[in-house]
Amino acid sequence: MKIQPLADRVVIEPISVEEKTKSGIILPETADKERPEQGKVIAVGLGRLLKNGKRKPMEVKKGDLVLFTKYGPNEVKIDNKEYLIAKEEDILAILE
Repeated sequence: MKIQPLADRVVIEPISVEEKTKSGIILPETADKERPEQGKVIAVGLGRLLKNGKRKPMEVKKGDLVLFTKYGPNEVKIDNKEYLIAKEEDILAILE
């Protein structure tokens, strides 16, 4: 299934970062962890509609690795895979 976000929304595939404790123990995927804050942009909307009728271009593009706010995006499940849908303002940075 293909998903096309509306306006200034972005579909993000979350990336789980391997977590270690201070003593070097690696936490498994099943451990109770915080929600991820990094992800890969899967799809972007056309941009926010301005008062003059034009659209503000999106600053992120498909394929970008981004850092986003922890609780801003909404979780969705498509074809048994979890994604996040966020407004562009919830994206804090593009990672290089």
